[in-house]
Amino acid sequence: MNENDKLVVIHQPDFIPYLGFFDRLDKADIYVVFDNVQYVRSSRGWTSRDKIKTANGEKWITVSTQKAPRDTAINQILLSGDDSWRQDHINLLTQNYRKAPYFDEIMPYIRELYQFPCERMMDFNLKSIEMLIRLFDIQIEIVIASDLHPEGKSNELIIDVMKRLGCRRYLSGVGARDYYIPELYEKAGIEVVWQDFKHPVYPQQFGEFIPYLSSIDLLFNCGIEQSRKILRGEA
Repeated sequence: MNENDKLVVIHQPDFIPYLGFFDRLDKADIYVVFDNVQYVRSSRGWTSRDKIKTANGEKWITVSTQKAPRDTAINQILLSGDDSWRQDHINLLTQNYRKAPYFDEIMPYIRELYQFPCERMMDFNLKSIEMLIRLFDIQIEIVIASDLHPEGKSNELIIDVMKRLGCRRYLSGVGARDYYIPELYEKAGIEVVWQDFKHPVYPQQFGEFIPYLSSIDLLFNCGIEQSRKILRGEA
């Protein structure tokens, strides 16, 4: 495939992301890890946290990080020096998913993730993404944005990343429409493809279905093989 024709996703390295994130990766050729943008604190963003389902409804599961100045880039955020949060997460997931149909199939991958030694949040989060990429059988090239040394902010930064990759097709999530400036992409010769994701409904524990949880909820409830089909709308 010509480099120009490759479809690119540019997104922050979020922790155990929801299904819509992997829907984009499954349709793309390159995932650019947006590690050189400002870290949005966990109380407002999703980079260091996601949701699971419990008997009492949704619950945040959050990676513990050290405090940092407001304008700190994602790739500079350090994990907490106290590793107890790792076991806390294992305990939380075990408590809430131990009766899920595929707990025994998925939990070894989760335990392996939490044994990964690293100091930066980005490295731990990317490890969680790579784990889920494998479980969903997604074939995609991963590029770290900071390795490209792009310049600019917002739309200009995305366009510069695309230019440095030599690619002209960008797959964007619908949330980016709020700050999308079409003229800039047209001038740069970049085609913007908008994601069209409809969240699947699948069997869940604890009553009424709740969408937009971490992808691990699907895997615990439906297992690897069926989850791959559900992600792709084949089930």
